[in-house]
Amino acid sequence: MKLYVGLGNPGAKYKNTRHNAGFLVLDHFAELAKVDIDKSDFKGLFTSFTYEGERIFLLKPQTFMNLSGQSVVQIMNFYKITIDELYVIYDDMDLSPGNIRLKEEGTSGGQKGMQNIIELLGTNKFKRIRVGIGKPLYDGVDHVLQVPTGDEAELFQSGIKKASLALRDILNNDFAKVMKKYNKKEKKVEPSEEPPAD
Repeated sequence: MKLYVGLGNPGAKYKNTRHNAGFLVLDHFAELAKVDIDKSDFKGLFTSFTYEGERIFLLKPQTFMNLSGQSVVQIMNFYKITIDELYVIYDDMDLSPGNIRLKEEGTSGGQKGMQNIIELLGTNKFKRIRVGIGKPLYDGVDHVLQVPTGDEAELFQSGIKKASLALRDILNNDFAKVMKKYNKKEKKVEPSEEPPAD
């Protein structure tokens, strides 16, 4: 089995905000898989389908971000899903928009939904996909709850698509192989040196 969990906040006002990157990735992946995340249970919206003999669960907790772990624990307990079958997708301010990172374990990085999942599961040793939203200029709460605009919106959507394709690739490949494919470092643009004055 595999459980893909996308983190976000329920409600129309949060729909396309940076903090809902996890929901958006799962929605995009559901389109690729031709399924609807339309069942309501385990304090969330979920669905499941079978791929190559393996059952795949998609879960969008509806508890609001800070209590996401409640939904995750309920569905894992009910279906006997193990830690190594869990994959969590969420927004990360430490990555610029358009970039994603896959990791096999780690801290929450200050992301409240992830922190709650780690606390309730009693471990941080589960796989995750971080979707870049960039650092705020001012207040972090306002930043994550805003909808990206302009060039940033395009980059944000690019990251959403990359993450959904990574989920697709995980169905057929070892996680380490997929991690290597998508964890490409950003190229830094070095300032060009001015020619010496004559």
